[in-house]
Amino acid sequence: MKNYPIIYGVDISKNTLDICCLATESPEHKTFFHIGNDLKSIPKFLAKVLPADAVFCMEDTGVYTYRLCTCLETSGIAYSVVPAIQIKRSKGLKRGKTDKTDAADIAHYALIHQREMTPTHLADEDLQQLKLLMSERNKLLKALKIFKASEESFACLPKAVCKVSKRQNHCTVRYLTKQLKAIEKEMASLIDHNETMQHQNELLQSIPGVGTQTATMLICYTRCFKSFDNWRQLACYAGLAPFEYQSGTSVRGRTKVSNFALKQLKSVIHMAALTAKQWDTELKQYFERKVGEGKNKMLVMNAIRCKLIARAFAVIKRDSPYINTKKYAA
Repeated sequence: MKNYPIIYGVDISKNTLDICCLATESPEHKTFFHIGNDLKSIPKFLAKVLPADAVFCMEDTGVYTYRLCTCLETSGIAYSVVPAIQIKRSKGLKRGKTDKTDAADIAHYALIHQREMTPTHLADEDLQQLKLLMSERNKLLKALKIFKASEESFACLPKAVCKVSKRQNHCTVRYLTKQLKAIEKEMASLIDHNETMQHQNELLQSIPGVGTQTATMLICYTRCFKSFDNWRQLACYAGLAPFEYQSGTSVRGRTKVSNFALKQLKSVIHMAALTAKQWDTELKQYFERKVGEGKNKMLVMNAIRCKLIARAFAVIKRDSPYINTKKYAA
C-alpha cells in the first residue's frame, strides 16, 4: 500500500466508531471523532474525506466492521483490516485503555506500517453467504455433539428415570440433523449457481482425500484462491508451516508449527490428509517410507497436509483436475 498524507485509525464497537485522524507529516497533532456505527452517520462523515488523500485502518471485529467497510468501498476510499493481536503487540507497554486511545494506537500502527499493509476488499456476496452458512453449520455440529453425548448418561440410568429426557433428546437430535442437512443443501446449491466456485469445487474434489466440506472451506477462506499468492502462505495461515526456535548458541528449540492458526481449517485439512494417506498410493508410500526412516508420525502427517494444500493450489492455478502420475509410471 502506498503512503497516504492522511491516516484514520478506527476503533470499532457495536454501536459507535471512535476515529483518530493524523497527518503523516505531523503525527503529533491528532483529531478525534466519535460517530455512530450505522448507515446514516458513516456516509455523512465520509463525505468530508478526500479518497485520494486518506487511508483507514481498523481491527478485525467481525460483523461490526461490515458497515464501515461497505461505506468505504462505495466511496472509493482505501482501507485495511488488521488482526487485533497484530496491533495489540505493536503497542509496547501500555497501562489502561479507552476507545479514544485505542483509535490513536491504530492510527499510529498504520502510520508506521502503511507500506506493509495490504488493501482490504469485501468478498463477493456469494462468498459472504457461504461463510455465514458454514458458521451456522459449525454451530449445529457442536450442538449435535453435545446432545448425542447424553446417550452415555441414559445408558447408565434406569429407563423410568430417563424416559422423558431421552425422548426429548432424540427429538432435538432429529431436528438438528434435519437442519444440518438443509444447510448443507443450501451450501451446495450456492456453489452450483456460482460458476467460479462450482469449477473450483470440481477441481479440488479431484484430489484424493479432498471431499465436499474440505473443498468448500478452502474456497471460502481463500476467497476463491485470491487471498493468497501461493500454497506456503495458506499453510502458514492454517498453522501447518513449521518454524525454527533458536537464539545464540544455547537456545535450540525444536522446529514446530505456530499456535497462531485457523484451527478449524487445520482440523479439516488433517482429516483430509488421513483419508489421502489411506487411499492415495503415493502418499501412503511416502508416509511408510518416512516413518521407516525414523521420522515422527505427526511430523510426516503435517508434511502430507502441506502436500494437499500444494495440490489444491496446483489444480486451481493450472486450471485442470489432479492427475495421479503413479498410474502412468513404468
